[in-house]
Parts: sequence; C-alpha cells; structure tokens
Amino acid sequence: MENPWLALTSAKDQDIPLFSTALLIAQDEYPTLDRAVYEARLHDYAHRLETLLPTTDSASAQLRCLNQFVFDELGFSGDEQDYYDPRNSYLNDVLDRRLGNPISLAVVQIELAQRLGVPLEGVSFPGHFLVRLPLDEGIVVLDPFQKGRSLDAAELRRRARSHLDTHDIDDARLARMLEPASHRAILSRMLRNLKGVYVEREQWDKALRCSDRLLTIDVHQPLEFRDRGNYYLRLGHLVAARQDLLRYLALMPQAEDAEAVAQQLSDLGANVPRVN
Repeated sequence: MENPWLALTSAKDQDIPLFSTALLIAQDEYPTLDRAVYEARLHDYAHRLETLLPTTDSASAQLRCLNQFVFDELGFSGDEQDYYDPRNSYLNDVLDRRLGNPISLAVVQIELAQRLGVPLEGVSFPGHFLVRLPLDEGIVVLDPFQKGRSLDAAELRRRARSHLDTHDIDDARLARMLEPASHRAILSRMLRNLKGVYVEREQWDKALRCSDRLLTIDVHQPLEFRDRGNYYLRLGHLVAARQDLLRYLALMPQAEDAEAVAQQLSDLGANVPRVN
C-alpha cells in the first residue's frame, strides 16, 4: 500500500484533505488508529447537522446553527485545564474527549461547515488559531476555543499586539493577518504546535517525527532542517544530523545562527562550507 504521506509532498493545496491528513498526524501517535471510524463519525455529525441547518437563511444564520450544534449539542470546548496536552492536537482524542486546542477545534468546525456548503475558513492568526466566514458585508471572525465567539476588530488588534513587537496594526495589516490559511498551512501549524509541546517535554523522538512530517508536507521550510538535525543529534543519529545541518547552511548561509551551526558541524567532523 502506498504511503499516504508521500502523496502530500507534491499535492496541490486544494487536493490535500484537511480532516484526513489531520488523522494521519494522529496515527503517528496511535499506529493502530482506524481512521475510517473517525471519518464515519464526522460524516454522521454532518448528516445530523444537515437536518438542522437552515437552507434558505443567510450564511451567518447557518454559522450560528453550526456553532450551536458543535459547541452546545455535541459539547466540544477548549481545554482550559491542560492547554498543552498533546491529545488536544490529535483528532481522534479531540473527537473522543470533545476537548481540543484552537486549531483542532477549528479543523472539526471547518470540515463540518465545508461538507454542508458553508464557506468557513481557517485563519493562522498570531497566538490562537481562528476561523472566518466571508459575507457580502465583510467577514465574521470567530474563536473556536471560546465556542465560536465572534471577535470584533478592536479585540483582534489587542490579541495581535500581545504577540507582536508593534502596536501599529492598521486596517491593511489586520486584513493581511485575517487572510484564509491554506490546508498545508493549517496542518503545518498543527505539527509545529505538537513539536513545541514535545520539545518542552524533551521527547526528542516525537519532536523529530513532527519535523519530519513538516518537511513532508512542505519541504520549503529551511528552519525545519536545522531543528530536525538537532533532534537527530539529541538521539545520537550523527550522520542524519550532519546531513540536515549541512542542508540548513546551504539554504540559509547568512542566518543569524549560521556560525553556531557551522561550529556544531565542525565538532561532528563535517566539512563545513564557508559561512558569511
């Protein structure tokens, strides 16, 4: 059987199935996971929601119905008690526990919406991941972690300022922050979240796995070669570490940490290219 990950490397973004690929991420942690069970559960949710969704009302009314179903009837919510629990990023756990982080809850919300023709989109906003619904009069921005609560421009600016080094967020910059995220970008952010959790816990094998998957989804992430090389070093895989660190220097010869990486390679006995 062909490895489903391999097809993602060259896939066009619109051809990457968001929910199914998020389940592939979960299968790395749970090798015996039956992805079809969770696909069927989401299909059942969509079927139940279809009977509730108003067909003649506005998109905003449909969104209210979707949120009521997901967050009130099904009881999905943000994990306030243990935000960094890795289970909050694995969709099987999210569906079983009905707890998640902003991005995993957004994936459930987006997938249900799009299966029913509601054009809900992800937003890779600073800090928490958000969702947006384009309307004739503009866009509605919602926080899945807070049960789909809508956010106005003032709150969005406050949130952005808390994660950026500037207080100057004009309308044009805020609009750029609210652009829809591609499936590749959503899945990459999910993997980076997991990687950060595992680095904090010094679980280097799982952090390495996340870096590896990030490079499978999008090879144009030079920092991931550096990070993966360092995880290989932590695990004692010196040949693989050298290859990744050399690749990083080749791609980023003028990076701020280029000299430090070159020193790492020199310590490993590698032939290091000249660093600018």
